[in-house]
Amino acid sequence: MYPPEQEKLPYQDELQNIEINLLLEGIYQICGFDFRHYVRSSLQRRILHRMKLEKLPSITALLEKVLHEPGFMDVLLNDMSIRVTEMFRDPSFFAAFRCQVVPHLKALPEIRIWHAGCATGEEVYAMAILMKEEGLLERTRIYATDMNRKAIKIAQQGAYPLKQIQTYTRNYLEAGGKMAFSDYYTADSRNAYFGEGLRDKLMFAQHNLVTDGSFNEFHVIICRNVLIYFDLHLQKQVHRLFHGSLTPQGFLGLGTKETIHAVSAAVCYREFAPKERIYRKV
Repeated sequence: MYPPEQEKLPYQDELQNIEINLLLEGIYQICGFDFRHYVRSSLQRRILHRMKLEKLPSITALLEKVLHEPGFMDVLLNDMSIRVTEMFRDPSFFAAFRCQVVPHLKALPEIRIWHAGCATGEEVYAMAILMKEEGLLERTRIYATDMNRKAIKIAQQGAYPLKQIQTYTRNYLEAGGKMAFSDYYTADSRNAYFGEGLRDKLMFAQHNLVTDGSFNEFHVIICRNVLIYFDLHLQKQVHRLFHGSLTPQGFLGLGTKETIHAVSAAVCYREFAPKERIYRKV
């Protein structure tokens, strides 16, 4: 058992770091998910939380469960993936996309959009609603990917807790929504169900930004508030993937705390809507 915080010995931090390195290496060797270049502080919190839930004495004991207990790997992977999202999150981003990006997309005979790191899919359905209102959904294909299988299954169902609908409705209106938001879902006592008239244009799949390559050429790539969990090395790697996957003059949308400047990608893009972190490939 690790000593209590007040009795922590000088070597404990180093020992814990070694254990985390071994755990991440074990995950990578077993299933190919590479967390070795994720921001360590975020990973450490998630690992220690799972260790506490399992009442384990050490991270090494956690690794033992990963190696020898069927199904436990999925539990840990679920802990380590990022699933912070909501429909029309950061409404000003979607408002800028509607007003500034959509006019450029209207000239295209077909439109391919990739939501990378889509989590449980709320922002994917938001984009489908936006494109429908702009008369573009019929010629749009939205690809939505995440490393988390469980999150992808939730996204495919398009069922979200009814208690979130008030927030989603407010976001929708602030993002420039043109209809009654209630037109886009049906509801029971627990959930709101999206997808009618939208799902045919959505394709959900498991994809790992760290280890998997490009699978199409896209006019728009949206990856918001995912890269903040990657170290600089991994951010550069993912930006190479995005740049190679965008069409000439394609659009890249990042999160509010993310930028292309830190990874020397600025020469590859010009700022299109800087406040909303929307860039255009040059």
